[in-house]
Amino acid sequence: MVPTLPLPAPEPLLSRKGWTAFLVALIVICAVAPVLNLWVPEGSALHLSDYMVGLLGKFMCYAICALAIDLIWGYTGILSLGHGLFFALGGYVMGMYLMREAAGPDALPAFMGFLDWKTLPWHWALSGSFAATVLLVFLVPGLIGGLFGYFAFRSRIKGVYFSIITQALTYAAMLLFFRNETGFGGNNGFTGFKSLLGFSLTSQRIQVLLFALSGLALLGCFLFSRWLVRSKYGRVLQAVRDAETRTMFCGYNPLPYKLSIWVISAMMCGLAGALYVPQVGIINPSEMSVSNSIEMAVWTAVGGRASLVGPIIGAFAVNGGKSWLTVAAPEYWLYVLGALFIVVTLFMPGGLIRLPQQLRQWREKRRAQAQGSAEIRSPSQTPAQPQAAATEASVPLNQGARA
Repeated sequence: MVPTLPLPAPEPLLSRKGWTAFLVALIVICAVAPVLNLWVPEGSALHLSDYMVGLLGKFMCYAICALAIDLIWGYTGILSLGHGLFFALGGYVMGMYLMREAAGPDALPAFMGFLDWKTLPWHWALSGSFAATVLLVFLVPGLIGGLFGYFAFRSRIKGVYFSIITQALTYAAMLLFFRNETGFGGNNGFTGFKSLLGFSLTSQRIQVLLFALSGLALLGCFLFSRWLVRSKYGRVLQAVRDAETRTMFCGYNPLPYKLSIWVISAMMCGLAGALYVPQVGIINPSEMSVSNSIEMAVWTAVGGRASLVGPIIGAFAVNGGKSWLTVAAPEYWLYVLGALFIVVTLFMPGGLIRLPQQLRQWREKRRAQAQGSAEIRSPSQTPAQPQAAATEASVPLNQGARA
């Protein structure tokens, strides 16, 4: 009879503390924040202003992008400096629907009237349907990301070369969207949104609802990412990150794994962009700028790669500092951002999420060095005592010999 070995039980998706923190975040997003904004009087110290609701809603959209970067960079080893393209594509898809709704049925958006257009371009065909818009929010970034990723990964482009190509892709798309004849509003983009599904976007309740939807999307993306990286699929991704050649020798083809996680990451950024636009009220080609994509990588690095929670912390921390510093000292923000990235890279490779552990290890190392120095000093003093005793004993012996 062949003996069977018991397999270890699968670990839960989150620990007890993790589920507690998740439920607390869910309650804060869906209950506490809306109550503080809608029902607590403005003069109260507990009132959450409309400005803070909109600001935190944007931060949660940014945190979804940071999670998407963490999946491909932290867990797969693919650094993208062009994910701002997918974020903007999701925003443009939602903006097209909002522009159609603002123009009214069977009417052209306002900017098309300025250009003397008579009919909608072909790529606006499904922009009048909200259901189609929701699908396209995922399909458009996923399709473009899939086509780009297939040719890039199939050609085995990796490392800094892949990062440079992603920069070139998003820069080329930005130049394309700046042109008026493409039908995306040129350098002004889309703005002047009035309603969403018939509800006014200027309504306080709608803004709180968008805030709650952004929070739910963030929590949902976090759980999905957590499940993904803890599965067999996620372990293969980490093997590709650590040793792609050895993974191939073990019988795994890295191409479908890298391509699939790349598409998933692009779709997550598209979702973030679609939630971002109705809260901000504008989308233009500047969202595709290379600097925006680099900032996404900075959020992930500052928070801590390959941790999922770290990128969320990094997105809130960096953007919170940006919001304060661009008001207090706007001319120094880029210098602070660059210095922050350098400090994290050199002295905090684990990011903010692993900073307490790093400090604890540093203290233990200093304590061990101090103990080692004390042990080294103490034996060096003990041999001197017998030597001194022998010297003292030798004096009477010599005197006795002379006598």
